[in-house]
Amino acid sequence: MTTLSKVLTGKATPRGRFPHVKRAGDFLFVSGTSSRRADNSFAGASADAMGVTALDIHEQTRAVIGNIREILQSVGCDLSDLVEITTFLVNMNDFGGYNEVYGEYFDYDGPTRTTVAVHQLPHPHLLIEIKAVAYQPLPR
Repeated sequence: MTTLSKVLTGKATPRGRFPHVKRAGDFLFVSGTSSRRADNSFAGASADAMGVTALDIHEQTRAVIGNIREILQSVGCDLSDLVEITTFLVNMNDFGGYNEVYGEYFDYDGPTRTTVAVHQLPHPHLLIEIKAVAYQPLPR
């Protein structure tokens, strides 16, 4: 079986010793991905001068899907190669906004999907994290 693990430069460094993406045969597994940027700031998160935080599920979802797209493109795939997505939301009240943005990228012929609520993610500004599986047959 052909395997490959890849940590991308120019993306947020994983917060542990794991790759952004790993190939196992014809499948590619994308590690949990957030809206964190390479400079450790977060798309869809801001704070005013008084420290009041504003978090935007629409912007975070777009950033997460964009990050997954870039990770997949680094190994010759794209969002159309996804077969499964698992989404973690800190608050199910954000499901509507997440689902709206998700629908901009995928339809009924897209990947299977599971969405679960979690107590928290690795940073308090994160509303969403997505892990994904893509299928791309290797040349035989």
